[in-house]
Amino acid sequence: MIPRYNLDKPKTYSSIQAIERTNPSILDPERQQKKREEEEQLLAIADDPNRALETTENQQLFAPNVLLTGHQREVLCCKFSYDGKYLATAGFDKLILLWDIYNQCNNFGVLKGHKNAILDLHWSMDGTKLYTASADKTVSCWDAETFKRIKKFTGHTSFVNSCHPTRRGQELIVSGSDDNTAKIWDMRQRDPVHTIENKYQVTAVTFNDAGDRVFIGGLDNQVKVWDIRKGDVDYVLYGHTDTITGLALSPEGSYLLSNSMDLTIRCWDAKSFVIGNRCVKIFQGNSHSYEKNLLKVAWSADGTRITAGSADK
Repeated sequence: MIPRYNLDKPKTYSSIQAIERTNPSILDPERQQKKREEEEQLLAIADDPNRALETTENQQLFAPNVLLTGHQREVLCCKFSYDGKYLATAGFDKLILLWDIYNQCNNFGVLKGHKNAILDLHWSMDGTKLYTASADKTVSCWDAETFKRIKKFTGHTSFVNSCHPTRRGQELIVSGSDDNTAKIWDMRQRDPVHTIENKYQVTAVTFNDAGDRVFIGGLDNQVKVWDIRKGDVDYVLYGHTDTITGLALSPEGSYLLSNSMDLTIRCWDAKSFVIGNRCVKIFQGNSHSYEKNLLKVAWSADGTRITAGSADK
């Protein structure tokens, strides 16, 4: 029987809210000042409709709303590069399309190679590589400059639902699959360096900031934190009552978001040493439909806001 969360249950919020309004302690004064400056810039833009949206590098969007066309079937995942200059999209047509955000949003590259739908993708921190997970049971690493596949990892025996690279240090990739395993891959090796067995399908995975722990979510409604050095589960985050569909670590690495089919998003304290309950906040407002898609969750670049996929269109 799956344990139910019943200790010091946090307040439930009726909609997705800015993190700084629900937990001001997350932000430091420098971030708050930067936030105020960004809001003043947006207000200035709103007062002048003819003024283009600008970034801190004075790059411009050619329109406030842009429709990107090119995929032949449903788009299942998309990610901005960490510098915000490029967007990668992928889905059922087995293709990865690359878009230049500040150059008329032109499609400047197409990556081909997967034999089934692409279910997840991520950029490397320096923006030179892409990592993808596919229903063809493989994980791939791509060169975003030459549009060629660098590495293809085979070892899973069913759909690979999720993948994520380390942020720094040794270049590792973690993947989660319907074969009830999460695997850790080293770019220098062919076979996985670790295979983590799970009782149920694994639907979401990500590393902590240091890259020495892996967060694993799946059909058992739990987030397991696996310590790579010990080769064992360090601790388990209880609280969700349905399948976990997405995991995302905050930019500074202190907090973890989890999206679930129980119609909640939970924010967890992901630091190494925490006394008491790790669940910081619970958010509501997103929905999951009968299609049971693996809806993702993400942070804003400054870590002050969150967003999540939803089935309510």
